[in-house]
Amino acid sequence: MAIVGGKLNHLVGNGGEVLDALQELTRLAVQTSTGDRSRLMLDIEGFRSGRKSELKKLAEKMAEKAKSSGEEIRLEPMNAFERKVIHDTIQDLGLSSESEGEDPDRFVVIFPN
Repeated sequence: MAIVGGKLNHLVGNGGEVLDALQELTRLAVQTSTGDRSRLMLDIEGFRSGRKSELKKLAEKMAEKAKSSGEEIRLEPMNAFERKVIHDTIQDLGLSSESEGEDPDRFVVIFPN
């Protein structure tokens, strides 16, 4: 679900924190109403789509680094959305990755295969 309009940056918050909270509240409301768990994704002013693009580039760069060095690469802690983008991109590149740690310090490790 995309929300567009004038001056919505305050609904995104610092690093998407407000957007994440709004998404979770919306997801819970849908689940309460329908009884089904949804994979609803909320985007405001293109924040998530822009972040997704940045994360794909990061994953590609780190995959290349893992392949050339032969060593695993540990990324900074990320939220679930960000980790999923990284995992999906790494898989598309033919490498493997996994998440380690506990939230909010959970992070992705990329393996050189």
